[in-house]
Amino acid sequence: MDFQPDGAAHTQANEQYLATGDDPLSMAPSLSQEQDQSRHLSTQILPSDEQQRLFASWFATRRPYAIIPPFHSLFEEQVIQRPDAIALVFGEHSLTYAALNERATHLAYLLQAVGVRPEVCVALYLERSLETVIAILAVLKAGGAYVPLDPTAPQARLAFMLSDCTASILITRSHLQARLPSDYAGRLLVFEELSEELAHPLSLRSWQRDSLQAVNLLYTSGSTGQPKGVINTHQGLYNRLFWMQDRYRLRPDDRVLQKTPYSFDVSVWEMFWPLHNGATLVLAHPEGHRDSAYLASLIQEQEITVAHFVPSMLHIFLEEPDLTQCTSLRYLFCSGEALSVGLQQRCLERLEVELFNLYGPTEAAIEVTAWTCLRDSALSTVPIGHPISNTAIVLLDEHGCPVPAGTPGELGIGGMALARGYHRRPDLTAERFRPHPCSPEPGARLYLTGDLARELPDGSFEFLGRLDYQVKLRGQRIELGEIEFALEQHPDLRACLVQVQTFNVNDQRLVAYLIATTEQRPAPKELRAFLSLKLPEYMIPSLFIYLEAWPLLSNGKIDRRALPVAPIGKRPVPQPATVHQTSHETTS
Repeated sequence: MDFQPDGAAHTQANEQYLATGDDPLSMAPSLSQEQDQSRHLSTQILPSDEQQRLFASWFATRRPYAIIPPFHSLFEEQVIQRPDAIALVFGEHSLTYAALNERATHLAYLLQAVGVRPEVCVALYLERSLETVIAILAVLKAGGAYVPLDPTAPQARLAFMLSDCTASILITRSHLQARLPSDYAGRLLVFEELSEELAHPLSLRSWQRDSLQAVNLLYTSGSTGQPKGVINTHQGLYNRLFWMQDRYRLRPDDRVLQKTPYSFDVSVWEMFWPLHNGATLVLAHPEGHRDSAYLASLIQEQEITVAHFVPSMLHIFLEEPDLTQCTSLRYLFCSGEALSVGLQQRCLERLEVELFNLYGPTEAAIEVTAWTCLRDSALSTVPIGHPISNTAIVLLDEHGCPVPAGTPGELGIGGMALARGYHRRPDLTAERFRPHPCSPEPGARLYLTGDLARELPDGSFEFLGRLDYQVKLRGQRIELGEIEFALEQHPDLRACLVQVQTFNVNDQRLVAYLIATTEQRPAPKELRAFLSLKLPEYMIPSLFIYLEAWPLLSNGKIDRRALPVAPIGKRPVPQPATVHQTSHETTS
């Protein structure tokens, strides 16, 4: 995919974006003069002290940079400083900083030779391996943006993402090539076939860069029934990684575990935080993130010091018998779901670590708030913390007006972290990226998360849940509408709704409510097989409940609260579900 035209048009488009906030890809909404003048009116209903607090919050996290270099350039600095240090470990294989840089640079030469330049997208279809890191670095060195595609994704989902991003170049491995859609017409670069070409490097071209160029295109669950692509920038990810190092001070002797699938945003800091700071990146095997026993063993064997867990997976990990042997760990990060007080205390009792609770969406460079968990906290919840550098959090009421401190409101994010918007979705971009109501900077935007939160007396924030029907389940952000869209394509189903049902504090399941077209209702096994062709495993409901008709409110809308809960005898037995896997026990 070519995000922008080359040459003069490219420069002119970027200048326009830098000056006005108008994205040349029609992703970021430009603010009209009327919008820009009226965006502060919503604050006038607040007392003057509240107005001052809101405007002060915009500057409270300000961290100016003399220059924002390309995101990958910090890795190249480490290559110069620590060429012989181990950069990357995968199983029995390892690469020094110099060797990793050499392999990535050679591939970058080849990518430029086939047309990769700034704002050109390169699809990656790879399992977690040395080659994955090499390919990502190579795409960035060549000037492009990478699109990570999960080899375990259903064919229909993969085909949509490939078509939507229109990547003309795709990098893969020979054993994965047969899984690609047969109608993919772009150029395939297969690692096993590149060794001869990579031995003869060409001249690597230097491009004119700006901080708003794309780093990656990450697909998230879409409410319209299809995934939506989020374009993150060098600026946003540089700011995120710079803040992380400034806050937590990774050392050269640290060893960071990379286990999040690379199609999810947390994988970005798992990979680049160590590589930006001279530490060692240790890769779990491709399915390792599902296996808590394997992870405990890997942490011991590789002396991992830093790891990330989604809370539901952390709950399982903490029950491992060998957990006490994971003495090398010093930092544990949690995000992706709400972290409970009980799980926080359990973790701090079982492990001698510092535990941090982070929050943020893909649309804002991974995470935008952070909280240090306390061993003897008297709080009834675990806050999501304070904003990171160059980030402002604003809570809004249903009319888009800022709310006073302590009042629940929709969480909005402003500042350097924001993505450019949704690829080929200017309508959705305009809906979710709004004029910032409190920023003194013309053209500033605010991303509306759909999350409900409130500000605590110390200035931190507390997460209160979702406002819409998008949910996070076992660390995965899921649009329930996407599951409903897939179910409605079954010829024997007339209508469907999907909700999350809680069976206990650590067990939430997707429940599908169905109305069949005939008395012959599709069996759960058939529905699971049907959905497996369209959705990832973590989006397939655990329970299917048939109804004759929907319960309705007086206004004719469906009364979701009146939908029946799963009968006690039919509830699935809780199992140690992992980040990307749920039990598929169902009832009809």
